Amino acid sequence: MRPLTDDETKVLFEKLTKYIGRNIVHLIDRPDEPYCFRLQKDRVYYMSEEIMRRATPIGRRNLVALGVCFGKFTKTGKFRMHITALPYLSQYAIYKVWVKPNGEMPFLYGNHVVKAHIGRVTEDMPEHQGVVILNMADVPLGFGVSARSTVDMRKVDPTGIAVFHQADNGEYLREEDTLF
Repeated sequence: MRPLTDDETKVLFEKLTKYIGRNIVHLIDRPDEPYCFRLQKDRVYYMSEEIMRRATPIGRRNLVALGVCFGKFTKTGKFRMHITALPYLSQYAIYKVWVKPNGEMPFLYGNHVVKAHIGRVTEDMPEHQGVVILNMADVPLGFGVSARSTVDMRKVDPTGIAVFHQADNGEYLREEDTLF
């Protein structure tokens, strides 16, 4: 377990900024206690500094996971968000899309969100921006990238893709072997 380098921190924060914007400050400067990001086997973990200090004496080989896994760095240096970061993304997300009950299952099976399944959308959402997908009862289902802006979404036919799928709660079952 080690701190992130400057390049790794920059890539991580750029990815988080797509979803939560300036609210990234709330992840680090929390009122209860300070939190930090740490890297363990190409995976980025988010934890309190108290937990980090207690885990310092544990060897790297013996340490499996610590805190909440936000994602992992690929071999090319890009950062891929994991579904385990959803509670923090949904809490601070700028843009949200609410899905109708008939669109929940297709999304949870890994499909993109089509316009016919959208119940509500945050106003002034730009194209290719990170969004959190919620059901109509405000339960977070996953996250993705907007395929169209809010204005363009109104003009699209009902079968047109509105949000590209990135991660959903169904991944806990589909990818349980590789998720952690």
